[in-house]
Amino acid sequence: MLNPITRNERSPLELYEALNAVQIAEAAGAGKYAADTLATSKTALKNAQDLDLHKDNRKETITFAREAVQSAEDARIITIRKIKAEDEAAQLQAKNQAEQNAQQSQLAAQQAQLAAQQSQMAAAEQAAERAKADAAAAEAEARARQAREAQLAAEQGAQQASQQAEQARERLKDQLNQVLQTTETARGLIVNMSDVLFDFNKYTLKPEAREKLAKVSGILLAYPDLKLQVEGYTDNIGSDEYNQKLSEQRADGVRDYLVVQSVSDANVTATGYGKNNPVADNSTNGGRAQNRRVELVVSGAAIGIQ
Repeated sequence: MLNPITRNERSPLELYEALNAVQIAEAAGAGKYAADTLATSKTALKNAQDLDLHKDNRKETITFAREAVQSAEDARIITIRKIKAEDEAAQLQAKNQAEQNAQQSQLAAQQAQLAAQQSQMAAAEQAAERAKADAAAAEAEARARQAREAQLAAEQGAQQASQQAEQARERLKDQLNQVLQTTETARGLIVNMSDVLFDFNKYTLKPEAREKLAKVSGILLAYPDLKLQVEGYTDNIGSDEYNQKLSEQRADGVRDYLVVQSVSDANVTATGYGKNNPVADNSTNGGRAQNRRVELVVSGAAIGIQ
């Protein structure tokens, strides 16, 4: 509403969609809660706009625009998750305060009731019966209070677990980023291994790749319950059958090396996608180099991403 977009009919529809996606993410608050991912989206959008302005490669313009849409949507989802966590924390705090006020009111009422009982001590039988009734009421109140305290403890435990998962996710992302480029998406943390870590047109890991994977496995050993999906991708050079097989071999090679490095075999799967899902334009050497990659998708309850 503040910055209405008028589509240029000569430009690709994807560029118009990217502008909308970035504005939606910004309106959702991604600038505060997912600044890195939003910055990635804006960079892709800027690249697409520059190419469109100079009437350069239209396919590459569309590729950058689609990347901007995906990154903006990731930023929006991350923002929603973090805002929800903040809202839940505020609601829990308000509920805790309300229960404390209720307990104080109940205590005052109990004190008033005790004063009334003391004024009626002249009638021994009535006092005894009232004492018995009061004891039963106190026991019921104690059970109710214990139930409320147990519920409060459970809610606090859930909030603490959510906060710990978010902290663990940020900590793990920082640790992995020191070894290989790692980004946060709605699917999980994605660790990118570029084509330069393999021999040309082969699935053999270079020494540098083995060294980096050893460091990654050392980090993952501290999170034994995390799931790891190894995904292999290629460029569009060669037949579909060849690219599919090469992507599977590279994914399997990475998976096998991680298992050798003591990562649990049950927690690691490998899949090859061939030349599907490119992240850049295959018409350039640089774009093809970006598409030849292996991605490690890390997820699990320990980092708050199922």
